[in-house]
Amino acid sequence: MHGSFEKRDNIGIIRVNNPPVNAINAGVREAIIDGCAKINADPQIKAGILICEGRTFMVGADIREFGKPMQAPSLPDTIQALEDSSKFMVAAIHGSAFGGGLEIALGCHYRVAVADAKVGLPEVKLGLLPGAGGTQRLPRLVGVDAALDIIVSGDPLPAEKAAQLGIIDKILDGDLPEAALEYTKRLVAEGALPRKIRDLDIDTGQMPKDYFEQARQRIAKQKKKLFSPQRIVDALEAAATLPFDKGLKRERDLFMQCLQNSQARALQHVFFAERATSQIPDLDKNVPVRDIESVAVIGAGTMGGGIAMNFLNAGIPVTLLEVKQDALDRGVAVMRKNYESSAAKGRLTMQQVEQRMDLLAPTLSYDDLGKANLIIEAVFETMAIKKEVFGKLDKVAAKGAILASNTSYLSIDEIASSTSRPQDVVGMHFFSPANVMRLCEVVRGKKSAQDALKTAIETTKRIGKVGVVCANSDGFIGNRMLGGYGYQAALCVLEGAMPEQVDSVLRDFGMPMGPMQMSDLAGLDIGYKSRKERDPDSFDGRVFRTADLLVEMGRLGQKTGAGYYDYAPGDRTPRPSPVVAELIEMSSQDFGIVRREIRDEEILERCLLSLVNAGCDVLAEKVANRASDIDIVYIYGYGFPAYRGGPMFWAENEVGLKTALEKLRKYSVQTGGKWLKVSPFLEKLVASGEGFASAGE
Repeated sequence: MHGSFEKRDNIGIIRVNNPPVNAINAGVREAIIDGCAKINADPQIKAGILICEGRTFMVGADIREFGKPMQAPSLPDTIQALEDSSKFMVAAIHGSAFGGGLEIALGCHYRVAVADAKVGLPEVKLGLLPGAGGTQRLPRLVGVDAALDIIVSGDPLPAEKAAQLGIIDKILDGDLPEAALEYTKRLVAEGALPRKIRDLDIDTGQMPKDYFEQARQRIAKQKKKLFSPQRIVDALEAAATLPFDKGLKRERDLFMQCLQNSQARALQHVFFAERATSQIPDLDKNVPVRDIESVAVIGAGTMGGGIAMNFLNAGIPVTLLEVKQDALDRGVAVMRKNYESSAAKGRLTMQQVEQRMDLLAPTLSYDDLGKANLIIEAVFETMAIKKEVFGKLDKVAAKGAILASNTSYLSIDEIASSTSRPQDVVGMHFFSPANVMRLCEVVRGKKSAQDALKTAIETTKRIGKVGVVCANSDGFIGNRMLGGYGYQAALCVLEGAMPEQVDSVLRDFGMPMGPMQMSDLAGLDIGYKSRKERDPDSFDGRVFRTADLLVEMGRLGQKTGAGYYDYAPGDRTPRPSPVVAELIEMSSQDFGIVRREIRDEEILERCLLSLVNAGCDVLAEKVANRASDIDIVYIYGYGFPAYRGGPMFWAENEVGLKTALEKLRKYSVQTGGKWLKVSPFLEKLVASGEGFASAGE
């Protein structure tokens, strides 16, 4: 058993102890049921307390038990033992009570918590719903509206909010075990009795007759294409319309539907994949990290300002460097505007806005960077400029300071060569907008020191990012793979599709926007300038003819009100353009391409399988440590739908690697083979019958 029992005067105390997060496995469930039995068998005991050792209350069921035969006692049986106790039970919460942890607490008759505790039902983020009474008890306690918001969002509630809703009965000060003991003794003295949430009624009299249908429609818009949120509405409807025991049965049926759905498998893959990103081959776990007490950011543009905000949000002072005063003032003003916008939406107080801005030190002098422990460069994506910046940093940066480049594809090793301390240089590639997107590619140069790399990884966690380590290679993971995806999209347009069809197909798949929309958002001039600096033989110029012509016409995308699409003033809605349609037709004719009707299925397969094919090369070259790292890069950096598990998971589990290989071979022949060479790594996997994991990811 993962727990112990203690009798303190007339109170029985069940202590759960299953480090590190008290996941509710069979041993925890046994400890709780055993403790309940002892409390009810002892006539001297008048009440019980359920409390947890370590840093947190129970954070949910042990996900490692999913898909395996349930070991007795079950979680519902455990909750029933608490709920049916003849002596009232008090759940004493610290840290987090999430998922099954909150369901257990709801099975108790009273709930107390420390002020910094959090509660929540995050199962939706794993493609599930609460399966041990959470959808039946919570609406009885807080009402259907509040329960629906809590369960569908999956977000944690702070103790104060939970107390306002009635989930927490009392917020306690001081030492939780002693405070909970005192609270429980007071209840005993007042003659308190067990009270079961299951016995509460849901008042449906004030609810519109079509309440649940409206909820389904609203949530379908909020949680597009997601399976479990609709089942959550079904479960809450059962709570409102069925007796408790029948509602529990309905909840269980709906839980099993979610568990068996492909989205649950994908989202659980993402859950584990995110945690695996910090497992770095050849990185000594005992290497100490460097202290990061102050950060400097070079460049106050959109990217630099966004990067700086991440550190300010974490309470880390930032020195922000620009070369001209007007650029510096403009960058600081944008940061303040972003914060004030968040305050206007209730996400921050104005006091918090000022606290963050007070941590910012704008400057025009490199000499002011000498106290920073981490310096991040976010200047133009040109090697000469970046090397010049790092040469200056080499002269002013403190000894042991980490020098990081935000480059999206340039060589970290070449950048590091402009310093006398290449061991201190790493890449930290943030994704735009940097204050919003969760991904940061941490690039490991050939000479990057282990402690520098480890510090960069830990720093990404500290500022709420997901850091994915990759080797130094052109484009690293994300942008390296994006080339094939964008190429096939553009080639489909040249061969017969229109931008709106290509974008629509990929949006329907779950991408936040299509490749042409994404180009318009980023600016068509970026790719145009990049191609002017590249060897023309290194890319297929045919597919970029239309984009180049658009740039030369002044149609740069959203920033000029026209690109692949037309945009109305102040409106980012893309509208098909007859000008663009004419240019596309002309480009096809110029290259002797007879346009044809292209099916949606072909567009999807060509774009996504090209992405996967490039991912296989990334794995073969060990640019990425594992296939699941690629999935995380594309989910958190490019908006690949998490419910599909990432491109590599999707290819292996939804398409099948053998089928993916066959289709890639077909499209390689169809498109001439030069720009779609099937990865030997994929061919090897299919020939051996292996998957990404078995291949040593």
